[in-house]
Order: sequence, then C-alpha cells, then structure tokens
Amino acid sequence: MADQDQPASGRSYPTDIPATGAWQVGDPIGDRRFFTFAEDYPFVLELGGSLSNVTVAYETWGELDAEASNAILVCHALTGDSHAAGPMNLAHKAPGWWNEFVGPGLAIDTDRYFVVCANVLGGCQGTTGPASLDPATGRPYGSAFPVVTIRDMVRTQARVADHLGIEAWNHVIGGSMGGMQVFEWAVMYPHRVNAFTAMASTLGATAQQISWSAIGRTALALDPKWRGGDYYDAEVGDGPHAGLAIARSVAQVTYRTDEVFQRRFGREPLDSIDAFGLWDRFQVESYLDHHGQKLARRFDANSYLVLNRAMDLHDVGRGRGGYERAARRIAAPGLIISVSSDELYRPWQQRETADLLVATGQSCQYEVIESPEGHDGFLLEDEAIGPMVAKFLADSDR
Repeated sequence: MADQDQPASGRSYPTDIPATGAWQVGDPIGDRRFFTFAEDYPFVLELGGSLSNVTVAYETWGELDAEASNAILVCHALTGDSHAAGPMNLAHKAPGWWNEFVGPGLAIDTDRYFVVCANVLGGCQGTTGPASLDPATGRPYGSAFPVVTIRDMVRTQARVADHLGIEAWNHVIGGSMGGMQVFEWAVMYPHRVNAFTAMASTLGATAQQISWSAIGRTALALDPKWRGGDYYDAEVGDGPHAGLAIARSVAQVTYRTDEVFQRRFGREPLDSIDAFGLWDRFQVESYLDHHGQKLARRFDANSYLVLNRAMDLHDVGRGRGGYERAARRIAAPGLIISVSSDELYRPWQQRETADLLVATGQSCQYEVIESPEGHDGFLLEDEAIGPMVAKFLADSDR
C-alpha cells in the first residue's frame, strides 16, 4: 500500500493561486480604458466563427496632437498586456513590461508622442478573451472561445485607432508576438503605418517554434484541473495553475540562454545536496517554478493557449501568394532588430526579413544587439535598443 504521506506529484504549488489571473469586470480598472464594438453585427474572425460585443482594453500615455500625427502603437508579446508602462498595483499585477522604453525622455518619449498599447484579442486583461462573459450565455466563453489570429488582433487595434481619431500611426513597434502584429499592420494597412520597428520576430513561425509551443500547450491541457477549458467556477487553488506554470517554465528556457543560466545559477542546489531526493531542487528549478507561479497569478490558462496558437498560425504570406508578394504591399520604412543570442527567434529570420524588404524595394534598416540575454533581450537591453529606436523615430519624422 502506498505511503499515505507521499504526495501524488513531486512538484507542489501554493494553494492560494486563483483559477484564473484574468482581469474581471468589477476589478480595479487602473489605467485601462475600454472600447466596445461589434454591438450591432458580429466581428467575423479570419479562420471562422465570430464574436459580438468585443471589448478592447487599452492604455495611453502623452497627448495626441491636433493633427493626430504623433501616435505610436506599442504591441505586446505573448504574456504582456496593455500596461506597457506604469507601476504595479491592485489593478495591474505586474509593473509596466516596457518601463525603461516608454515614458518622458525615454526612447519612446511620451513628452513628444501619444502612445497607445492595447491588450490583444483573446487576452485576459480587459480585452475580450476566453475568461470574458459570452453575451449569449452570460457565462465565461471558456472552451467555446474561437481560434483567433494575429490578423484578427490587428483588426481590433484598427478599430481602437478609429475610435481615437488616428488615421495613421506615426510608428508601430513591438517584439516577439508584438513584432508579428507589427508586420501584419505594415501589410494589412500600409496607408496607416508611417514607420515600423519589429524586434526578435518573424514573418512566419518555424517548425521548431511551433514545436516548443506544442509542448507547452500539451503540458497545460494535460492538467486535469484545466477541465477542457471550463474551469472558471473552480475554487482558489483548484484551477489549472500547474499546467500553466509548466508551460511557462518550458517557454522560459527558450527565452534565455545557457550562458545566462550558468552565470546566475550554475549547479547550485536549493536543497541540501547531501540528502538530495528525487524532487529536491537546484536553484534554476526554483527560478522556473517562481516564474510559472507568478504567471499563473496574473494570466489565464485559456488565453495562454489561444495566443500561443495564434503565434503558430502567424504567416504573413498566407493567402497572399507568399512572403515576397506580401512584402510588396508594405509602404513604410522599417527597422528590424535581432538579439545575437536569441535561440527561439534566431537572427537569421530577421536578417532574411530585412533582405526581403530591401529586395522588394522597401526601405529597411537591420541591427543586431550583441547580448547574452537570449530572446528576452528585446525586453531587457534597453540601453542598447533604446538609442536605436529613438534615432529611427527621429529620422522617420523628418
């Protein structure tokens, strides 16, 4: 007979993690603003299905000038949201994810520009997503939420631009999944983008990128507390936080590099190596667990699946005759930035994109940031990337 005291799993998680970290109506609003559309007719999605009463949560910084010519759209990555800049508080469960880039006197200078960042469609911090209430049932969408694409996200952002009176963005900028949105903006709305910057991103997900995503999604979906996507009635501690934490841990490894892990953690144990058991941990394991649990407190498992899948589906050439024909639709000058050590969105992808744009007659600059930080370098290397972005913004305004 098994030992009654032996845990069912070697990994344990705190019992106070909510079933979802999604923002819900009634929660503190913070700096969010909201825009709702598709109230009279459905918003039809690229791959089928539709949504009604679509709400987009967004934040702004700075002032829009009289000609609406100084607006910059900042596009967030997979687990980001509209809170690109600002403090952590009751309304925002993490500090601004680009605090060193967006603000007065920074690379994206809010004394000069009107900056907008919108939580993407399918997200979980105020924009319509799986945790939102389905107007047809009055219950969270859960497993009924449809598949969305990067193009669907961009179309919702275009509605926000219309709402704000912005005919064309002075600049559209983002990294990783944010960069995917940037490319789609440049192709879908060439007349509405005056310049763009894409960092650590791609015109289409590769087989290896899809593979890493598939592993994370599978780990999440195998958590029995995911309940097929309908877990919003679960008690605190009874949601799919273990699956989401594992998915995040897998991703976290791809976001950094062996050099960074070795420098920070090496082989240092967290528990005594003299009596090391099967489930005792090294310091690096503790780091992964910390980031997994941290995400589970501020994110939604279903949103993770939906947005992660949207990244897999990203392909600028789909339905347009391939990358070259899609690239010929771009009219704006671009800046494309690689992180030298990025092992997920490798520099060759950005180099090929830049070469393609130049070959098709577009104006495009390509830069490589020498950094050991890996994919996350686009978030962390503000001292290197900031001056590049600031100069490109200034040059684009001339």
